[in-house]
Amino acid sequence: MHRRPAAAAVLLAAALTLTACGSDGDGKASADAAATPKPPASSSVPDPADAPPGTAAPAAPGAPDAKPTGPVLPDAKLTPKTGTFKENEKKYLSGRVPAKTDPAAVLQNGQETCQRIERTAKRDKDAAAAAIISGDITGAKDAVELLCPEQKPVLAVAARGFGDAPATAPAPGTYRALTQSTTCTWEATDKDGAVLASGPQAPLKAGDRITATVPAGTSTFRSTGCYAWVPA
Repeated sequence: MHRRPAAAAVLLAAALTLTACGSDGDGKASADAAATPKPPASSSVPDPADAPPGTAAPAAPGAPDAKPTGPVLPDAKLTPKTGTFKENEKKYLSGRVPAKTDPAAVLQNGQETCQRIERTAKRDKDAAAAAIISGDITGAKDAVELLCPEQKPVLAVAARGFGDAPATAPAPGTYRALTQSTTCTWEATDKDGAVLASGPQAPLKAGDRITATVPAGTSTFRSTGCYAWVPA
């Protein structure tokens, strides 16, 4: 079942579709947004400084993936007001529709998540993965698995990455930051808090490719101004 995406897009959708939905069209950033570290200059991940004034901040990562804690519509009542749901749509909706809620509205949320991933990945797959990791695109796991499985490669990359928030026990290896911000710094520590590695090793210049090597035994990886990390 297909519905037109909602007219008011959140931050990432507005930047990636190159359509200023909900904008007054002047393209000017707010003073607060201008101070935010910039995402990848070479990708379609949006720069928060380019968001129209008054644009809502991204939702918390993973929120739409969480199923309701209260009463939900039984599967037998997951029917649209017109037409029918496809089998994959029914699977997506199962256990996800709060009682007295139109299941078509819940499905639309998942479809819009898929659309945002698809549009971003068409321009830059790294940007799509980074947007999932950072929480700029939420609800990706179930939406991709059931509604747009062709985006599973993007989801797989995101699943192996992490954002600036402390990552616990990341897999050892080399990662690249999906930003070119010269303020990006990182640190890997063991379970006792001892620093195993940190960076950058030299002052960053605009356009530098930023990488971090996570040693075996790393308990926590922290970074600032790096946006998101994926395996190099």
